[in-house]
Amino acid sequence: EVRMTPADASGQILIAHELKVNPAARVFTYRDYWGTTVEAFDVHEEHTKLEVVAHSIVDTPAVADRPEGLSWDYLSDPNVLESWCEFLRWSDYVDDARADPLRADIVDDMLSLSTPREAIDLALAKVNDRIRYASGTTSVYTTAGEAWEAGFGVCQDYTHATLALLRAAGIPARYVSGYLYPSEGEIGDTVTGESHAWVEAWDGSWWAADPTNGSDVGERHTAVGRGRDYVDVSPLKGIYSGGFSEELGVEVTLTRLPR
Repeated sequence: EVRMTPADASGQILIAHELKVNPAARVFTYRDYWGTTVEAFDVHEEHTKLEVVAHSIVDTPAVADRPEGLSWDYLSDPNVLESWCEFLRWSDYVDDARADPLRADIVDDMLSLSTPREAIDLALAKVNDRIRYASGTTSVYTTAGEAWEAGFGVCQDYTHATLALLRAAGIPARYVSGYLYPSEGEIGDTVTGESHAWVEAWDGSWWAADPTNGSDVGERHTAVGRGRDYVDVSPLKGIYSGGFSEELGVEVTLTRLPR
């Protein structure tokens, strides 16, 4: 299964998309439970290399206006809780932030604030202050609690750690996977980008924030999938049968096109 098709929603417009698989395979496309486009295929012939290449053209929106926000009473309404229950529960990599005293104190501080909006900002600030970006210090299996304890991680860890705090405070929050365009890129230049992850918190509407960079989400962010955590949106998953040795290589290139 491949989840590499940019989303066509929330102000983002998918203009074109193509997936190539080598060795050649028939590709079946569907939307999963969370609304992410999935391209599924299987390769039965013997091969020493599997190459999956996705080409997309997408129009990304500018930074969205932040919603006015809700009250704590409204956010705790049973209808709201039922609507977003899946983004309030713990998941495989998003543990209960109240499980350790330090994060529990932060959740209490969040709940003492006047509005959920202020609590969201506090969670983002605490995670950005606690975790330092360091490639290779964690893995795709690292939980929010483990990343918090280590104090190091990558975008996936920042996102999981933020989700844990928000959900513990009763704020619906979901994981967003996608790509990030480097800030130094110019129109027409093809640059090396990166896979990225960020959060969306529900405060009357979904509002996106990038905890890794401590920034809003805007034109440089291309959303692909949304879910409870990384498991729901992992870009490539499946079953492999063969030799005992394998190596995975990933490359992301992005070109900023004129409008």
